[in-house]
Amino acid sequence: MFISISTTGTAERPATDLGFLLHKHPGKVQRFPTSHGEAHVFYPEATDEVCTAALLLDIDPVALVRRGMGKGRGGSPDFALAQYVNDRPYAASSLLAVALRTVFRTAMKGVCENRPGLADETRPLRIVLPAVPANGPGEGGGAAMVARIFEPLGWQVEAEPIPLDEAFPEWGESRYLRVGLSGTLRLADALQQLYVLLPVLDGAKHYWVAPDEVDKLLAAGEGWLADHPERALIAGRYLARRWSLTRTAMQRLELARLAEADDREAEEFDNAVDDSGETVDATGPALGGPADSRPVEAGVASGSGPEPDAPAAPKAPSLAEQRRAAILEALREVGAARVADLGCGQGELIAALLKDARITEVIGVDVSSRALATAARKLRLDRMSERQAARVSLVQGALTYTDARLKGYDAAVLSEVIEHLDLPRLPALEQAVLGVARPSAVVVTTPNVEYNVRWESLPAGHVRHADHRFEWDRAQFRAWAERAAAAYGYTVVVRPVGPYEPEVGAPTQLALFRLGTPATEAASAPPGASAAATASPAATGSSSATASATTPEGGDTR
Repeated sequence: MFISISTTGTAERPATDLGFLLHKHPGKVQRFPTSHGEAHVFYPEATDEVCTAALLLDIDPVALVRRGMGKGRGGSPDFALAQYVNDRPYAASSLLAVALRTVFRTAMKGVCENRPGLADETRPLRIVLPAVPANGPGEGGGAAMVARIFEPLGWQVEAEPIPLDEAFPEWGESRYLRVGLSGTLRLADALQQLYVLLPVLDGAKHYWVAPDEVDKLLAAGEGWLADHPERALIAGRYLARRWSLTRTAMQRLELARLAEADDREAEEFDNAVDDSGETVDATGPALGGPADSRPVEAGVASGSGPEPDAPAAPKAPSLAEQRRAAILEALREVGAARVADLGCGQGELIAALLKDARITEVIGVDVSSRALATAARKLRLDRMSERQAARVSLVQGALTYTDARLKGYDAAVLSEVIEHLDLPRLPALEQAVLGVARPSAVVVTTPNVEYNVRWESLPAGHVRHADHRFEWDRAQFRAWAERAAAAYGYTVVVRPVGPYEPEVGAPTQLALFRLGTPATEAASAPPGASAAATASPAATGSSSATASATTPEGGDTR
């Protein structure tokens, strides 16, 4: 196997700087042992104007077979001849990718201690691979595949088919290509891309693909793979088409892409599930729950309870249960059959929706792959009947970006979601949901900050969970709902959820948006509800919407 890397330069910026970048002296021929043979590095030319480094990997086919004896096909006598007579010693494959990483490990990291800053500079590069397999049954192999995976990275691609035998052109072309790549980029980036894409072109790996290959793929693909239009093809072929590993890789790539687009760390997005596997907003301050999380009843001393001989009172529904009941009632009211649960978390609301025979389809969307995996496990998607499984799907996505998958639904639910967004990002969510997805109805719930004084365990001035960017009072929420409804052609009704007190309202507030439907519910709405007919200024937060480092027991389950 052979690969050459060339660059050009001037007297002020000599091409021989390639030697510093590769950590291999242009005046020497060096040899390196690898697990499948010997790698030789040499420089066919090295001047200030042009410098070429070549890597020749001399594969020992007998040793290669012996290393694989007893493992999979290598241990089958039916494949004995195929193991000795094949293209592995000659055509670029995963073996060459491993050799690149072995010989140029420091260069791939972008480290050049002798010339600080040199590794960060882009250079004109020319890479030649004399023989490359480009297999793609059902995937459009050949020169087209080479172009599909290299051109989006900024490479100019030359891919010429190699004839089976030049003396007999009538025999046609082989499945191998001579590939030339030209581009201007950092050498470290070029080497990382080759490390990933050589096995992709080959469509096979000559070693066992373990789960840690996902980490290798993401590490080498950092900065370019998440935005690559063929990332699904690349992940699948790099991971030898092992669907479970490919699915994990794609979820992590999507998370990286969304985080980069929002200029945040991936860990900040994937925080819906903590290390113990619990949802961030796990249980919500329960109504009728533990004494230190119950609201103080009017006229009842804190900590008081029934007399010892009194019969136990029936357990009151938690706030989370009351919230889900209110959402389901709103969906029944608008006659929704196809529902999108946006910010679905661990799928508690989805489970409730699936119990309603009138709901024919549910899509759960969350930015956290960990939350989606937990939701799939709790919903037992793998054990559902085919008919039931057809009603539900879970997808990864950020709600502040438009998503064509969310169009066409009867209703969308944002249950305890908006308070997790920074206020400047809220208009983007409005545009994505109300402006582009545009369901017939939208249900939004969020905490009522006025009610926080009723939580004994919540210090004054704190919000209910540290991840809440804000919590609105009733006037602020109503103002936001009315403005958003007017801006996108909806009407809105605001309702309380949970026990209502005139002084502080209810613990949760719900807004039901209806597309182009007159608001007629004001007269019959519960106390504290409001039907909006006119727009109001946008709510922008207040001193009551403050950051919190202390959380009451639990959070707010969706």
